[in-house]
Amino acid sequence: MSVPAYNAVSPQILTVSQVTREIRNLLEGTYPKVWIEGEISNLRVVHSGHAYFTLKDANSQLRAVIFRSSWRQLPFTPESGMHVVAQGRLSVYEPRGDYQLLATFLEPKGIGALQLAYEQLRDRLFQEGLFDEARKRPLPLVPQRIGIVTSPTGAAIRDIIRIVHRRRANVRLYLYPVRVQGQEATQEIVQGIARLNAYEPRPEVLIVGRGGGSLEDLWAFNEEQVARAIAASEIPVISAVGHEIDYTIADFVADLRASTPSAAAELVVKSEEELRQQLNSLLARMHTIVQYRHAQAQQALDYLFNSRPLREPHRFVNTLQQQVDDLVLQLEKGWQNSSQEREKRLENATRSLARLNPRVRWQRLYTHLTTLERRLQTAIRSRLIRRGETLGGLSSRLNALSPLAVLGRGYSLCREPISRQLVSRTALVHTGQQIEVLLQDGQLTCTVDDIDSKEPDYGRSDFRTGSETPGGNS
Repeated sequence: MSVPAYNAVSPQILTVSQVTREIRNLLEGTYPKVWIEGEISNLRVVHSGHAYFTLKDANSQLRAVIFRSSWRQLPFTPESGMHVVAQGRLSVYEPRGDYQLLATFLEPKGIGALQLAYEQLRDRLFQEGLFDEARKRPLPLVPQRIGIVTSPTGAAIRDIIRIVHRRRANVRLYLYPVRVQGQEATQEIVQGIARLNAYEPRPEVLIVGRGGGSLEDLWAFNEEQVARAIAASEIPVISAVGHEIDYTIADFVADLRASTPSAAAELVVKSEEELRQQLNSLLARMHTIVQYRHAQAQQALDYLFNSRPLREPHRFVNTLQQQVDDLVLQLEKGWQNSSQEREKRLENATRSLARLNPRVRWQRLYTHLTTLERRLQTAIRSRLIRRGETLGGLSSRLNALSPLAVLGRGYSLCREPISRQLVSRTALVHTGQQIEVLLQDGQLTCTVDDIDSKEPDYGRSDFRTGSETPGGNS
């Protein structure tokens, strides 16, 4: 099958980048704002602060990214496995050709974002121990200086001032005005707590709160910064948020929680009647304790007064003297026993020292060493004698087998003068060749004049290898 040739009038050919850009423009123009529901998976936040994740359902998945500015504004912390509704626009990431969702907002499915953020922060601070009762401090009994962090125009400050002045007029109030809702409220509340802690003269107790409202209105008191500012305060803090149904995070962290600002004022400033009742209660308790202690002391005094040592002191002294005599006898007996025991130990130590005297041990070792030396010398002499006898026998056998001994009996050896090879047959020499003839007392250099070959006769007593007869000539 032939391939059609390229025709100049063919449709325009696009590059991959051009096609990808067209698709991106098409997607962004068609879906500039969408809401997509799905489950978060593969969530990761990179060092730039951007978050990348995948939205998926039972059949499909979609890449998504939410940039740092939008990520920081989320009221809760997204996690993998969380079911959410995401708002954003569809686009294409051109370098890879992947289409993705550029998310600007996330909301948990089935639960509000604020409620989820509240639960996440509550659980985390609980694990850190910020809600522990052990770290909470008691309020002063009769404070003279009260710090207040709230709105200067709300009903909360008016209720606090009214109740405090009605109960006790000599209390000084220090108001740090803040906004109690909105984006600026969190930072202003944190700053107010810090400023009142640094103020001189320092307030003895702080009231932080506002009137009632919705969860959104009260959200500033659920922020982590406010909770940590309350926990870091050196002054005891009363949380007075007018929301009696649910607790705020500030309620959990504060040293004391009041249901409303008015209730906080009543808790911190006791009325004259309450103080009088409390004082009377303390006086009654003190009177009861004093009476009880007096009765105990009187009973102890009666017991001592009726005791025999006070009524008959001489008997008590006699008894003590007898005890002293017994102790003296025990001491003397113990001293004698101890002295005898020490003498025995000294005698045993002396005997042991005598046995271990270095001079005695050295003398014993020297005697043993002398004995071993004599035994060694005797063994060496005996060994040398036996080895000498063995050596003599071997020398006799060696002399008997030595060629020199044969030469001494009148025989001679013939050898080639250069190679020193023994001449054992006439075929090894030729006429005119010089040979060496070894005798008992030296050697002769001879020239072969004539060669007479014969069959060897090993039965003849006058035939020897390298020589014809004793003293014979070549």
